[in-house]
Amino acid sequence: MTHETYMQMAITKAKEGKSASTGGAFGAVIVLKDQVVCAVHNQVKKEQDITQHAELHAIQIAAKKLGKDGLQDCVLYTSCEPCMMCLGACYWAQFKAVYFGASAQDAKDYGYVYSNCYYEMDSDQRHKEFRMTQLLAKEAISVWEEKGVSR
Repeated sequence: MTHETYMQMAITKAKEGKSASTGGAFGAVIVLKDQVVCAVHNQVKKEQDITQHAELHAIQIAAKKLGKDGLQDCVLYTSCEPCMMCLGACYWAQFKAVYFGASAQDAKDYGYVYSNCYYEMDSDQRHKEFRMTQLLAKEAISVWEEKGVSR
C-alpha cells in the first residue's frame, strides 16, 4: 500500500471518531513493514482522559501489541499535525517517519488551538527533526468541514 492509502485510513478514522462523538475528529494509523499495527481515533470524551488523542492512543496500542516501548521501525499517519503533547510522544516513540494531513494552522483555523509557543516554533525545523511530511491536507480538512463536527 502507499502512504496515501495509510493516510486515507487515518482520515477515515477521524470521520469515525466524529460520528461516534468520542472526542475530536482526529485519526491515527501506525504501520510496521507495510502492515497496519493499529488504526484508531480520538478517545478523549469516551475515556474522559485528555491524553487520549488519536496519536497517543495509537502509540499505547502499538507498543503493547509489539511488546516494546520504541517504535523506531514504524511509521505514524495522523489526520492532523500532532499537538505538543503528541509530538513529545512521537519523539520518545522514535518513529521512522510521521505523515500528517491537516496542519497545526489548519487545526487552529477550525477551532483546535494548540499553545502559542507551538505556533511560534519554526515549523520547517519541527518537520525536519521529526521526519514529518504533510499529505492529503484537503481531504483531512474536509472532515472538519462536514456537518456534525465533534470537538
